[in-house]
Amino acid sequence: MNLSEVKSSEIKNLDILAKQVVEGFITGMHKSPFHGFSVEFSEHKLYNKGESTRHIDWKLFAKTEKLYTKKYEEETNLRCHIIIDNSASMHYPIVKKQTINTLSKVGYSAIAAAALMEILKRQRDAVGLSIYSDTYEYYAPEKGSERHRSMLLHQLEQLLVSTSKAQTETYKYLHEIAEKVHRRSLIFLFTDMFQATKEEQALFEALRHLKFNKHEVVLFHTYDGETEFNFNFDNSPKNFVDLETGKEINVYTENIQEKYQELISNYFNELKNKCLQYKIDYVPIDIRNGYNEVLTSYLISRKKNM
Repeated sequence: MNLSEVKSSEIKNLDILAKQVVEGFITGMHKSPFHGFSVEFSEHKLYNKGESTRHIDWKLFAKTEKLYTKKYEEETNLRCHIIIDNSASMHYPIVKKQTINTLSKVGYSAIAAAALMEILKRQRDAVGLSIYSDTYEYYAPEKGSERHRSMLLHQLEQLLVSTSKAQTETYKYLHEIAEKVHRRSLIFLFTDMFQATKEEQALFEALRHLKFNKHEVVLFHTYDGETEFNFNFDNSPKNFVDLETGKEINVYTENIQEKYQELISNYFNELKNKCLQYKIDYVPIDIRNGYNEVLTSYLISRKKNM
């Protein structure tokens, strides 16, 4: 779904926006290989004779004259854990206010995570959430209840209004998450992969730690395609500031654009090949291109695990 398709540009309710994104995605699914894939949400199941009557929904019985039992966490089909990098570089591009048309990388990640949570709810899958920067800011285990989902949405909404000057060591927190997520899960990681060169191997060792625990890992390499990949700026003198270290450099962008594009393309290819080596799903995500690729990656991963 394109961001322009959402009627309101201001993000007033993340839950409603997530529903809009998912509905737009589902509408287009009949043109995709996932035609017929069930994304209907069921909060209840028919009561089977001999089961405990403890969880029967009597209010629903009064309306339908049929016996249904309420769904609980242990009945979910899949366990998913969403991880979001909240370091300073993820707050680029710097915007005064997050709207659906002007998002930072972390703002995009928050909306994408909310959309994933919406489709997970419809599939009766459990979801957990981790947020990190220079500290492990937030952790919630995988659960399937509506109350739990509301709590996670609140955390994501905070990302839309927060700022950060924090550096991070992603690999450190991935090791911690690997120790916390015990049961086999589908792991989604949103990060811009801006690590110091010396940390790259440590990062992939941490991703291997997740793989060792039998999790399936999807790396959403989140970036702004217009500026961070294509390096499209006007040719007036520019002062670039590293959001995490504060280091500055003054350049004419036209003088270095070609070399920059060569280096960044090589870096993306290196990441792709490294992920292939470690059997990690690598998905480069341009924050200007909507959410279909994120949701499609979930469907592909889910079908692998069914």
